[in-house]
Amino acid sequence: MDKKQKTAGGFSAIIAFLAIALALIAGILIYKFIFGDPGNFVDRNPEAEPIEGNLLGVIYKGGFIVPGLVAINLIVLIFTIERLVTLLLANGKGKANQFIEKIKELMAAKDFNGAIEACDAQRGSLANVVRAGLVKYQMMVKDANMDKEQKLEALKKELEEATSLELPMLSKNLPILSTTASISTLIGLIGTVLGMIRSFAAMSQGAPDTAELSTGISEALINTAFGIAGSTIAIIAYSFFSTKIDAMTYGIDEASFTIVQDFAANN
Repeated sequence: MDKKQKTAGGFSAIIAFLAIALALIAGILIYKFIFGDPGNFVDRNPEAEPIEGNLLGVIYKGGFIVPGLVAINLIVLIFTIERLVTLLLANGKGKANQFIEKIKELMAAKDFNGAIEACDAQRGSLANVVRAGLVKYQMMVKDANMDKEQKLEALKKELEEATSLELPMLSKNLPILSTTASISTLIGLIGTVLGMIRSFAAMSQGAPDTAELSTGISEALINTAFGIAGSTIAIIAYSFFSTKIDAMTYGIDEASFTIVQDFAANN
């Protein structure tokens, strides 16, 4: 029996942790050296007001929560690309529905070797499951020591095992996207509240401190914008990948059912 294959599964837990850590470090560096560059501020002083029209300086005034929100947006970007590449590999070559139709035609013609070659050419998660099923199918046809029901159960078990190798890879790291979608908004809201507190504190004095008032408003708006941006991108990516995974899972189930039904009808 051929050794079961598994499509590459993207970032491992260790690499995912390192990616998150690097995103946090990058967020801090971007905040300090890009947004906080002295050239973005009046008199080259980061404590002063941003130069008029300088967006980087305005973002810097968002305060200490900005690095965290930048990191979250970077995490969303990193894992969106990681899932996109992984699912493209898992999808294999060509369209899944055309591949399934081709396998059905080859099985109807009893060309199992041709079907296995088609799986090797397709090289996706669906192809891996189908290949495992076809190899087991051929073994069961030649096995004279088992009755039909035992062969069917063995074939189903083989398909289930092959599927269990592929499905975790498809949904791997999606929880990171769903988590960032939630915490991005919450962290942005914290920054918004802190900015409003600073603004109201500036207004509570007899003569409002316009600099503090401006800084507080900037802090509130910048954190709100970053928080909503990170959450929006993460939600869109999560929904897109979930839909793709559902479609791929359906294709695997359909192919498995076809193999089992063909065996039951012809053996």
